[in-house]
Amino acid sequence: MNRWLPVVGGVCMNLALGTLYAWSVFVLPLEQEFGWTRAQTSWTFTIAIVTFAASFIAAGRLQDLRGPRMCAAIGGTLVGIGFVLSSFTTSLLYLYVIFGIVVGLGNGFGYATPVPVASKWFPDKRGLVVGLMVGGYGAGSAVFGPVATSLVGSVGWRLTFQILGALFFVMGMIGAWLLRNPPAGYQPPGWTPVMTGAAAQRSTRDYTTADMVRTPTFYALWIAYCLGATAGLMVISQLVPFARGAGLTAAAATFAITIGAVGNAGGRILSGWLSDTLGRLTTLRVMVLLSAIAMPTWFIAREELVLFYLLAVAVYWCYGTQLSVFASTTADFYGTRHLGMNYGLLFSAWGVAGILGPMIGAQVFDMFGDYRYAFYAAGALALVSFGSLTVARPPHLARPAAAVSATAARA
Repeated sequence: MNRWLPVVGGVCMNLALGTLYAWSVFVLPLEQEFGWTRAQTSWTFTIAIVTFAASFIAAGRLQDLRGPRMCAAIGGTLVGIGFVLSSFTTSLLYLYVIFGIVVGLGNGFGYATPVPVASKWFPDKRGLVVGLMVGGYGAGSAVFGPVATSLVGSVGWRLTFQILGALFFVMGMIGAWLLRNPPAGYQPPGWTPVMTGAAAQRSTRDYTTADMVRTPTFYALWIAYCLGATAGLMVISQLVPFARGAGLTAAAATFAITIGAVGNAGGRILSGWLSDTLGRLTTLRVMVLLSAIAMPTWFIAREELVLFYLLAVAVYWCYGTQLSVFASTTADFYGTRHLGMNYGLLFSAWGVAGILGPMIGAQVFDMFGDYRYAFYAAGALALVSFGSLTVARPPHLARPAAAVSATAARA
């Protein structure tokens, strides 16, 4: 089998799933029709993110045991059904259950498959190909955000949900059909591992999840992932209202979704490629530090249209980098045999960020009437994430505490 076909399947699957990032398109129409507050509508996105991350662990385990196709088919089906049923929304509770839980579950099961598949087919260019796979998720809002906005304006938000749901189901089934694991022990023809760049930190051992959580590196990565992703998720959940509050027209605010998605996808793909050369941790440190600078700068410069778009690209780029490179880092540090569940557990950090980010954005807006302190707080959390990454080490290269103590005693 051509090993690029699963990549096509993963991109197709993630393009459909990634429309979760275009949620902000529906925020204003729902608030206008039902009179809900920003905090109330933001909980829909938060519930979807938390459900996504929580289900990712079980889905990853199923993927490890049964392969990617079953997980991918479940994911595509749930996302399609969730979008269609969301069109019948009449209450917040209904929206929380259908979009928050059903669509969130679909994302968890669908997204659990491309990263392990890419890591197994492409040990020679893991960062790049994992980036391509998950880049489809980042590009989903760029492709479907303007489509959703146009449809909402012409046929209303209810029919928009139905049209998108049918489309996403078809895309999910195509993706599921193309996704498959390579034969056991597969290596690319003629490939000889070169121990430079990221490969120099790659483990030859397949850690079980129980073994992984015994390493200090896991906790350093979890904290860094959680706090680093908070900035991106805060903006993603509030982008259109933030842009309108900065004085952008409806069309310009919608275009910000596309601009942000380009940065998101670019960060996943190009930073993934870059991490193959520079190393995973170095790439993550640089991007998280950049995020800490860009977040408060974005709020300060929000009324300058060109700067608004440039900083949107920068913030989304830094965010997308984390979704790509943390996945590759897990494969490098802990092996690919149990990667579905191992990365699923690390991915729970993103779920917690999905609570913190939208909560910070919505609560700050409701309290102060703008997003100033939300952007400052997100920048500060990114600095803490950078600090956590500075102490992270490949677990197989880190010196055990007992060995360090013995060396100190001999000295």
